[in-house]
Amino acid sequence: MTQESLENLLAGTGDTVHMLRNSQIGAYVYPVVPSEFSNWRMEQRSWRETAVLFDQSHHMAEITVKGPDAFRMLNALTINSFANFAPNKAKQMVPCSHEGYVIGDGILFYLDKEEFLFVGRTPTVNWIQFQGESGGYKVDLIRDDRSPAHPRGRPVVRRHYRFQIQGPNATQVLEKLHGGPLPEVKFFNMDAINIKGRKVRCLRHGMAGAPGLEIWGPYGEYDEIRETIVAAGKDFGLAQAGARCYSSNTLESGWIPSPLPAVYTGEKMKPYREWLPAGGYEGTASIGGSYVSKRIEDYYLTPYALGYGPLVKFDHDFIGREALEKIAGAPHRKKVTFAWNAQDMLKIFASLLAPGETSLKYFDFPNCNYATSSFDQVLRDGKLAGLSMFGGYSYNERTVLSLGVVDPDIQIGDILTLVWGEEGGGTGKPTVEPHQQVEIRVKVSPTPYARDAREAYHDGWRTRQ
Repeated sequence: MTQESLENLLAGTGDTVHMLRNSQIGAYVYPVVPSEFSNWRMEQRSWRETAVLFDQSHHMAEITVKGPDAFRMLNALTINSFANFAPNKAKQMVPCSHEGYVIGDGILFYLDKEEFLFVGRTPTVNWIQFQGESGGYKVDLIRDDRSPAHPRGRPVVRRHYRFQIQGPNATQVLEKLHGGPLPEVKFFNMDAINIKGRKVRCLRHGMAGAPGLEIWGPYGEYDEIRETIVAAGKDFGLAQAGARCYSSNTLESGWIPSPLPAVYTGEKMKPYREWLPAGGYEGTASIGGSYVSKRIEDYYLTPYALGYGPLVKFDHDFIGREALEKIAGAPHRKKVTFAWNAQDMLKIFASLLAPGETSLKYFDFPNCNYATSSFDQVLRDGKLAGLSMFGGYSYNERTVLSLGVVDPDIQIGDILTLVWGEEGGGTGKPTVEPHQQVEIRVKVSPTPYARDAREAYHDGWRTRQ
């Protein structure tokens, strides 16, 4: 029996926006890793004050690309220049549709000659696999999907464990593990350190805004490596970050992790939709929030809007280049942080304590996202001025924050109005209860929001808008 394709699903549905806004997929789950090791407040504090261990072994998908055409294929799929790309380096890979809208992003590791590893969310892995299978390239692909959200007692096995050690005390933890001074590793370059007699590959990174390393290796060594890291970190205040707080670090460091993949329209994208299964990420993902448009294209974003403008290089041919060249010199929406007004936030919680009344949309701590991709209206004088796309609470900043995009004329410091909650009492998503909408004042703020991240993070796409 032939599996139904995304293209067939969309043709049968007839209304892509309605389908995604009423998806029954449920909450986005960060699987396997415990919700909390201590409590999410202290775990958030650790990346600012001591050190944190992020376990990234389960929530991301991976795909290895090997072969004589691996470099050429991947170069044709991303806005980045590969001019100085070489083994033992990594890049933020940002593939676009033929129309120049972002499909997803993630980290591309140049492991060895003719061997690359991409790590990120499923949409980009799908796109890479499709190109590798249909583009006439001489490559071999090894795919490893994220761990199941609900294992139901079944064993979970991945190809690799993946950990990050971040924070002001990260170097001390890593030196204790390594048994001496660390190798000098430049930002987004790779090397190796020693852990319990094993040579472990590492990437210089800074996800929480402070220096640190990402390490990975065979999944069979997961327990041994994790326990060794935890033991080495005891004297330096190392905390393990649970699944509940993990993604909230991006509120401070400024990465929007879940744009809607721009694959639902476009004649040139049709072969891809015919390849994608109806029951995959793209067919089951959900859209949430107060922004409603009949056109699915209105939910797409360019690399410029998401802060990837500095990465766009026209020194190579890539899918979407022609479309991006046409808009390169035009004004663009820009990525910002919204700081939510504290008094307005109290209205949301007060409504939960009013028996007999329809409450305002629940706001969960530390992450308030109740859909795969969030889109809340941000207004100026009653007119749309931007979109809020990923939100939550920072215990470090004692502030509710969200990441989003605004029109070119909006300035840092402007006070705008965010509409929280969905129209008509809420859509049919299982994460949505009957509720009322409410207006929240938000202050347009820099991204990254955390001063430590702005001042200490490597000068790159997060800090150069």
